[in-house]
Amino acid sequence: MDKSRCKQQLAFSLLLGLWLPHCLTQTTPSNTATSKPTTTPTPSPSPRPERLKVRLSGYPRKHNEGRIELFYKGEWGTICDDDFTIANAHVLCHHLGFVSATGWTHSAKYGKGQGKIWLDNVQCHGGEKSIEFCKSRGWGNSDCTHDEDAGVVCKDERIPGFVDSNVIDAQVDENKVEEVRLRPVVGVAKKKLPITEGVVEVKYKDGWAQICDVGWTAKNTRVVCGMLGFPHERKVNKNFYRRLKKRAAEKVSRPKVNVSAGGRQTPKAKAINKSKQSSPGKRLYLERQKNNFHLHSVACTGTEVHLAACPLEFNKPNATSSCAGGMPAVISCMPGPLFMQNSGLKKKLKISTNVRLKGGAKVGEGRVEVLKDNVWGTVCDDRWNLLSASVVCRELGFGSAKEALTGARMGQGMGPIYMNEVKCLGQERSIWDCPVKNITSENCQHSEDAAVRCNVPYMGLETSIRITGGRTRYEGRVEVLTSDPNGTQSWGLICGENWSTKEAMVACRQLGLGYANQGLQETWYWDSSNVTDMVMSGVKCMGNEMALSQCQYHKTVSCQRAAAKFAAGVICSETASDLVLNASLVEQTVYIEDRPLHMLYCAAEEDCLSKSAAKANWPYGHRRLLRFSSQIHNIGRADFKPKAGRHSWVWHACHGHYHSMDIFTHYDLLNANGTKVAEGHKASFCLEDTDCQEGISKRYECANFGDQGITVGCWDLYRHDIDCQWIDITDIKPGNYIMQVVINPNYEVAESDFTNNAMKCNCKYDGHRIWFHNCHIGDALSEEAERRFEKYPGQLNNKIS
Repeated sequence: MDKSRCKQQLAFSLLLGLWLPHCLTQTTPSNTATSKPTTTPTPSPSPRPERLKVRLSGYPRKHNEGRIELFYKGEWGTICDDDFTIANAHVLCHHLGFVSATGWTHSAKYGKGQGKIWLDNVQCHGGEKSIEFCKSRGWGNSDCTHDEDAGVVCKDERIPGFVDSNVIDAQVDENKVEEVRLRPVVGVAKKKLPITEGVVEVKYKDGWAQICDVGWTAKNTRVVCGMLGFPHERKVNKNFYRRLKKRAAEKVSRPKVNVSAGGRQTPKAKAINKSKQSSPGKRLYLERQKNNFHLHSVACTGTEVHLAACPLEFNKPNATSSCAGGMPAVISCMPGPLFMQNSGLKKKLKISTNVRLKGGAKVGEGRVEVLKDNVWGTVCDDRWNLLSASVVCRELGFGSAKEALTGARMGQGMGPIYMNEVKCLGQERSIWDCPVKNITSENCQHSEDAAVRCNVPYMGLETSIRITGGRTRYEGRVEVLTSDPNGTQSWGLICGENWSTKEAMVACRQLGLGYANQGLQETWYWDSSNVTDMVMSGVKCMGNEMALSQCQYHKTVSCQRAAAKFAAGVICSETASDLVLNASLVEQTVYIEDRPLHMLYCAAEEDCLSKSAAKANWPYGHRRLLRFSSQIHNIGRADFKPKAGRHSWVWHACHGHYHSMDIFTHYDLLNANGTKVAEGHKASFCLEDTDCQEGISKRYECANFGDQGITVGCWDLYRHDIDCQWIDITDIKPGNYIMQVVINPNYEVAESDFTNNAMKCNCKYDGHRIWFHNCHIGDALSEEAERRFEKYPGQLNNKIS
């Protein structure tokens, strides 16, 4: 009897537990003006069945290839290459959202993984929905080492409609809190972005619920602000919101019309109505919002990257009062300078000047670089985590970190590596305040450069731009949203005149589609839209703006070719190349050669000599040439390829080769005023992989009319003794100068970073010999050091010191 009674009680309790929350739970409608929801960075496995998480890792690689890693039982692990086939690769690529696989790799081509080797001897047929449904030795049963980690190469084409990013960013429980937003309380706030103050709401079932503010602390506010892209929290006027709450309560209990015995409104009623009429724009959402408290206790330490990582107490369905003595939690956040609307406050806000992000496509992401002794360097990824990454993000004016990236995911740096095993606690003002380990050459290489993706405020910039007509979502004709004087909005085109890669970079960033692959001045082949009016012209961007509206453009549209087929277009890409010159090699290889004119006919034909050479007594005499070697590295995440296809390369009979780019580099000698006193240029007659880092194979070779380009992790060497690898200084007087080399000067080929394309050297010439010193990449030094470089002794009067 006791056992049967226990069973009955257990069944009744179970049914009651399932029924009560369903009956008692009410949700808040989600149709109010809000900031963009922030999703949980890294959901961890829950007891219910969920889709296996898969990611591509390792380096060097493109976005569609890499070492396969699986997230199982709360831990990332790899797959052994034993018995691996293309069918396995098909299943994995399809799982990741690619249409198919083009190949697979063995022997840890993308580097050795860490942790578990989850699967071994995997045998798929190719049609399975997930690798977990294929035959194998079972989870965690393997006799392999990480030297046998498998990788895949997926076809760079996404499955239509595939939206699951399959990336896990932080270890938090998705069953607790998935999304968080700020709901503005004052009506006019919905028109201003970013939203910096409002009621904290969490996604709950089909709507949004509030958090009880009893016991709410500034540490909780700091965490929520960080999630929403804000570096700091600020005090909120709680008395103001308490008055609103009281007013809302009075409104509910008060009769609709308050009249005196004579039928007139009382003075109090008149005052209330007058106050309502005096500020119609400030209608308060709090008055008409029914509260539904999902959380009644939050206890963050302030270092968490997500609210779900804090200790939380959820409202119990049978509680008599869900927020006794409290109200919905309201917070106020301080945006960073990039997102500050008030120009006065923007000047007061200071961000770090000795930390920066490089190589990222979007605002708030990139390789972490730090400044020491006026020289920029990188951070090694050993023990790199979200706490340290969040310190970097906040000191740069962003929120907490969304991802802490390892393995040079944002490209490799070229300077020194200053930090290793950074161990921030999360409260530090700067990464420089965190404990670090000294670097040795054995510890780290640039293939281990750390990077971050930071939370940034939602600005709604992508709502005012779109691209149409392209074959994929990454390409098309650019259309922008404009408003006429009456406030009527419509879509319109951008004039393609002078539209370049820099403008395309900004457009792709605003669209959230990564880097610019090309900026197109004609789009007749994408003529699929009924939008035909030119609404923007003369667009000129620096390349680092967040939106096209922040660039220069004509106040009144002026477009010579106003037909829709001449509208601007873009091709965007998730990855991009990044070329950097080896500055030290230039300094080591410089010398002067007096070369006879009879050996320079081909060079003259290719315009590699100064103008005075045309007046020389050919073939007698000589030209004085400043020679040096150029070693150009691709440290980006995509191969560097000429913009023009081989069908349009130009044949130069004199030298007997094709030019894939008319001007690949500029060589200039500048005086103290920055004026060119001598110049040279180099056409890319042969872009190829001269050599590569260990473990990387050459892909490009010029022989036999082969493909030209520079592979990620490889470099192209133009030796000092080849034609046109010089500056003609025959007419230059002795003195001090600045020698400058600029790669890809016309931005013909898209790169992730153009600020490192220039290299400068101090140059001393006595009429017989020449010396280079202080050679450095354009963005390698601090601003102070760069100013000193420009004014070194003897530079101002152009005399030898």
